[in-house]
Amino acid sequence: MSAPSDRPSHADAAVVDVGSNSVRLVLYRLEGRALWTVFNEKVLAGLGRDLASTGRLSRDGVSTALTALKRFRALLDASRPSRIFVAATAAVREASDGDEFCRRVFLETGLNLRVLSGEEEARYGALGVIAGAPASRGLVGDLGGASLELVRLTDTGPTRGITLPLGPFAFGEPGRFDAGWVRDVTSRLLEPYTRTHSSEALNAVGGAWRNLALLHMRITDYPLGIIHQYEIARRDALNSVRFIAQLSRTSLDRIEGVSRRRLESLPHAAVVLETLVERLNIQRVVMSAYGLREGLLFETLAKDIQARDPLVEGCADLGGRRAVAQALGSALENWLALAFSKLAPLFDSRDGLLIAAACRLADLGAHLHPDHRADLVFEQVLRAPVPGQCHAERVFLACAAFSRHTASATLPDPSLVNRLLSPERLQRARALGAAIRLGCDLSGRSPDLLARARLDIKTNTVLLQAEEGWTATLLGEQTAKRATTLAGLLDRELKMRAMPIPDQRTSAQMARTL
Repeated sequence: MSAPSDRPSHADAAVVDVGSNSVRLVLYRLEGRALWTVFNEKVLAGLGRDLASTGRLSRDGVSTALTALKRFRALLDASRPSRIFVAATAAVREASDGDEFCRRVFLETGLNLRVLSGEEEARYGALGVIAGAPASRGLVGDLGGASLELVRLTDTGPTRGITLPLGPFAFGEPGRFDAGWVRDVTSRLLEPYTRTHSSEALNAVGGAWRNLALLHMRITDYPLGIIHQYEIARRDALNSVRFIAQLSRTSLDRIEGVSRRRLESLPHAAVVLETLVERLNIQRVVMSAYGLREGLLFETLAKDIQARDPLVEGCADLGGRRAVAQALGSALENWLALAFSKLAPLFDSRDGLLIAAACRLADLGAHLHPDHRADLVFEQVLRAPVPGQCHAERVFLACAAFSRHTASATLPDPSLVNRLLSPERLQRARALGAAIRLGCDLSGRSPDLLARARLDIKTNTVLLQAEEGWTATLLGEQTAKRATTLAGLLDRELKMRAMPIPDQRTSAQMARTL
């Protein structure tokens, strides 16, 4: 990933997504590589509800969709985004009156529907997964109202996708749900792909599967209600979807937090997911809140922006909106990265990215009340819609942001932290926050002053040095207090001193050698 700026440039964009079940308008603010949702409205029109029986779009669905699209047109005229994407998927693509519907939409709203092919729909879903989690690999499965798109993600991007008629509307009215029939048809249609599409991970996209994940969170008493990058292991996935598939509508109605209109398709989504996990040897299901809409946007980004990391870009924008010093985040990263790189990695190859992200959140609490600053930034970082991070990383950054403002070990939500973060990772997060606090207080948030000090983490010591002539200015009582906290969290002795002056003869000899 290329290095981000501290304040990415921004643009506004909109996506109108005419799906088989829902019609949706989403307005986005694009901050470099980060995609922020600023408005999101959905209408469950059910365009594809009658496809299986009539081959045509639902008459009521068409009426509902047109009413929604007229409203969306007015909202677009009012907000005037620089880019507008209007796309239709399986129901409009497969219906015999799909072209007629597109003409009506254009005549009545001025919106020109782009009807995606099944391969295009699969590809954009995969690009959306990449937009939300660049390291994603394995299989992407996007379950809509009428179809299921499958595409593999490799190191070079998505492969050619396939589309299968496995959405609930492809089987007729959801009220006549037959689990055995859905399982048999799904298994038969997957048969040609059991070898080519077998995968360790399934990146799951679509509203029905997101609601299944919400139910799994409730069943397991999971403390962090964020869908994006929520993972379910194979055994848990199979047990939960089998349980959900056999629930009656009355039992489903008693579950809070799930859309009533989505309930009728949940058993179907559960059986399709169960069959995918079994037939394609899936070992873990990873939920993605990003999909086709984000894929449409991601494709239009310049290659250099696509290559940036969305976590660091998102934190740069989140922390930089009201920052006191705009260049502080990158300066802190430069100051801390080498020292922390000497510690054993706790997130495989991602420790450096997490340090970069945490440094860009250093000024997030600058305008908050000092008595509540630590708690407030903890909650904001924990729940901010910043992509590109798993749940453990999200908690890590929240703990680091908390410790950037306080030496207290009493976290706002200790049960959540202890469930999602190992003791070693929690200690490292607190140390990172303390190091950021040290850098900010030592320099008064000045990148120029920060550059006159050096931090080093050795086997048994934390060494803090200042350039000759700057020791009294930078290594005072406040700095010693902050540095002592950092050394204690790293279980090391603190040493502070002026930087040694290079030997002039040695420097001259090196210059002659070069």
